[in-house]
Amino acid sequence: MAPYFGGSLSVWGSIITIFMVALSIGYLLGGKLSTRNPSPVTYGMFFIAAAIFSLPIILFADNIMRPIFMAIEDPRYGSLLASILLYLVPTSILGMISPYSIRLLVQTQEHSGHMAGMLFFISTMGSAAGTLGTSFYFVLWFEVNQILWGSVAALLAAGCVVLLASYMLEKSAPQGSAKATAK
Repeated sequence: MAPYFGGSLSVWGSIITIFMVALSIGYLLGGKLSTRNPSPVTYGMFFIAAAIFSLPIILFADNIMRPIFMAIEDPRYGSLLASILLYLVPTSILGMISPYSIRLLVQTQEHSGHMAGMLFFISTMGSAAGTLGTSFYFVLWFEVNQILWGSVAALLAAGCVVLLASYMLEKSAPQGSAKATAK
C-alpha cells in the first residue's frame, strides 16, 4: 500500500479493518460449511484456495492499486478499496480454516471447548510468532514478495499434506469404514 497510499494510521486502519471483516466472514462461512458433511478433502482445499487467491497480491498489486490511486484522491478510501480487492477473498478463505478445524477435531461434545481453546491458542501463538518473525527478521532478509511467495508455498504444502494424509487414511481404512475415518 505504501507506494500508492502511504503508511499513515488511516491506511493501516483500512488494512486491519478489511482483515478483521474478512476473517469474520470466513469464520461464519467455515462454521456453516463445517455442518455439511465435513471432510479433510474440503479442509485441504481451503489451504490451496487461499494460496491461489493470494497470488493477485503478488502478481497484480500494482495493476490493482495504480488505477485506484489515480481515481480516488483520499488515501483513506483508496487504501480501503485496494485492501478489499487484494485481501478480502484470501483472508476470508483463511478464516474458514479455524471453525472447520474445530469441527474435524471434535469427537465428542464434552471436549469441544477444550479443542476450540487449544486450536485458538495454537493459532494465536502462531500469528504472534509470525508477526514478530516477519517484522523483526523476514523483512530484513527478504523482499516482501519473497515472503508472500513463501506464504503461498506454505499454504499449498499444507493443503497437499492434508489431501495426501486423507488419501492415505482412506486407502488404509478397512472397507466400509472409510467414510467414518474421513470424518
